[in-house]
Amino acid sequence: MGIPMQVMALQPPRQAQVRGRGETRTVDTALLDGLAVGDWVLVFIDGARERISAERAAEVDATLDLVALAMGGAQADGDAAFALPSAMSDEQLRALTGAV
Repeated sequence: MGIPMQVMALQPPRQAQVRGRGETRTVDTALLDGLAVGDWVLVFIDGARERISAERAAEVDATLDLVALAMGGAQADGDAAFALPSAMSDEQLRALTGAV
């Protein structure tokens, strides 16, 4: 599961210090070219694997919050911060899956 983290500093060779979800760590950036301080990335284990927008980072963060609540046995009253597939039209579902 990817964790959204923001690039705080770039470190040679091909590493970055990133911050997100209450932690700061150094991750490998070999798969991403042209990163800049302030960029958002999805981190899997110890590697940045995808550059994402701040909006997408907020969506993933909100989803992870809901998953954490559910895993803890709590019922979430919050908004998922994006349209859930069950609330999407057929056209939106096709676009989501790439079957446009």
